[in-house]
Amino acid sequence: MENKQIKIATADPSALGLFGLAMVTLVASSQKLGLTSGVSLVIPWAIFLGGFAQLFACIHDARKQNTFGATAFGAYALFWFGVGATWLIQNGVFGSTLAKNSDVKQLAFAFLGYLVFTLFMTIAAVETNKVLFIIFVLIDFLFIGLSLSTFGIAEHAMHLLAAYSELLISIAAFYGFAANVLNAHFKYEFLPLGKPFGIFVKKSN
Repeated sequence: MENKQIKIATADPSALGLFGLAMVTLVASSQKLGLTSGVSLVIPWAIFLGGFAQLFACIHDARKQNTFGATAFGAYALFWFGVGATWLIQNGVFGSTLAKNSDVKQLAFAFLGYLVFTLFMTIAAVETNKVLFIIFVLIDFLFIGLSLSTFGIAEHAMHLLAAYSELLISIAAFYGFAANVLNAHFKYEFLPLGKPFGIFVKKSN
């Protein structure tokens, strides 16, 4: 008896992933810009919007065999889980010993690793759409600012670079989420995302 696999069509999870990114960067940038103080009420948004929302998008992009989307959303979901856990440690939630023995230079190396990751993903984003490309370029600047400021290099200037980059990421991600939802809902290009640059992948005639 022939085993037939039934393919079930699923919605594009990019909108939810971008919304999660938009929300967490909006809340986190408010703290970096000095509009709010502390990270206690940033942590839930880091875990649930930055973490779980993007992880959900990652899993569903993987099911759609979208390697780029699954990798991007999955990696940044894990980043926000890591950031949330870091803030919990720094605030003594897991005890004073862990808080006292934390070395922020280790966090700087983590930011540096994510900068390397994002630079490669930015190359891939060239062939997605222009909004996603802009988001990845801004994430590059975010990790440059986070890495250098945490290493203590031009600390104030790099902190501001990270803060404003994060705010701009939020604005671009809100637009990207809205475009994905409205374009799919209305079944035409209600909000343009911009075509791929066509640098690495040429369209066949």
